[in-house]
Amino acid sequence: MSTTEQSTRSARMADRRFYGLAPILIVLAGLLAGCEEKQTPQAAAAGPPVTVAQPVKRTVTDWDEFTGRFDAVQQVQVRPRVGGFITAVEFRDGAFVSTGDLLYLIDARPFEAVATQAEGQLSDARAKVELGKRELDRALTLQQSQNVADNIVDQRRQALQAARAAETQAEGVLKAAQLNVEFTHVTAPISGRVSRHLVDVGNLVQGSEGSSTLLTSIVSLDPIYIYFDIDEATYLKYNRLWFEGKRPSSRDTPNPVEVTLTGETKPSRNGTINFLDNQLDVSTGTLRGRAVIPNQDLSILPGQFGRVRLIASAPYEALLVPDAAIATDQARKIVFVVKDDNTVEAKPVTLGPLDEGLRVVREGLKPEDRVIVDGLQRARVGAKVTPREAKPAPAGGKI
Repeated sequence: MSTTEQSTRSARMADRRFYGLAPILIVLAGLLAGCEEKQTPQAAAAGPPVTVAQPVKRTVTDWDEFTGRFDAVQQVQVRPRVGGFITAVEFRDGAFVSTGDLLYLIDARPFEAVATQAEGQLSDARAKVELGKRELDRALTLQQSQNVADNIVDQRRQALQAARAAETQAEGVLKAAQLNVEFTHVTAPISGRVSRHLVDVGNLVQGSEGSSTLLTSIVSLDPIYIYFDIDEATYLKYNRLWFEGKRPSSRDTPNPVEVTLTGETKPSRNGTINFLDNQLDVSTGTLRGRAVIPNQDLSILPGQFGRVRLIASAPYEALLVPDAAIATDQARKIVFVVKDDNTVEAKPVTLGPLDEGLRVVREGLKPEDRVIVDGLQRARVGAKVTPREAKPAPAGGKI
């Protein structure tokens, strides 16, 4: 083999070795490149976004809340004053009636007959009075001429007095008979909503002279009462505030109340206290109170439940936050605030009642604190966050 051929063969073998190592070299180059990328430092990640707001500062008044039940200011069981057969029912079940509206008719013919008889007796009594007057006048004239004895004059004077007494008695009998005729028209004694009729036409009912028959009932609706019970501790608190001059007594001042109906989330009715009982119930340790509520739309019915809010303090300055900003740490209530370096801090707080949708914070917050009001689940104590200010509060100071 010549030298030229050997050189050519060696070059070909070198090429084969290079092409065989090329894939391995490519893989090694990729791994080295990956290592260089991993060694490149990444930019620090920003903290999670949260919404912050400063506590709302305004004058508030505390309210206590009680469960109450509505009751009618007036309620009447309609019963007949005279007995007889029902001839007509003049109202629609469940309708609203006014004072004097006709409800039932009772057969009046027996009472009209008695009234007619009483009228005749009265006419007879009046005729006897006139006769007695004339006889007495004649006797007095004869007495002047001494043609009649004095005892005759006395007898005729006594007869006139008896005739007048009989006339008065007959007048009373006639008035009673006329009242019975009037009582056959059973009318509504008050204005309100009537129940269903309990007696149909043709039935015999008993009047007030016996066990009178219940015909129906009527309850007034506007205004309406709501009764509620105040526990002893709250009653003592109100007394203390009254002695300190911080709250007027509901016994002599119509303190305002707010009422929330079943299914509502905020009060929809306003009223005033108009009664407190004179003693506590020994079985429950509570004092019965009552408020009067306007009910112009007649939508509240006796027997409904409601939540009564009663003024419980003098006005004072307070800081308020949304209820959603408050978290629970075992037995403590806390709020998360964002410090100047955008780290999160937990502050224990003492809470008060709700006021217009915000929670009163009695202790634990400062007016300048930035409270996390949204994104609470993303906040961690000591970790950084990206705070953004909440939108300005609308009129009324709510966040």
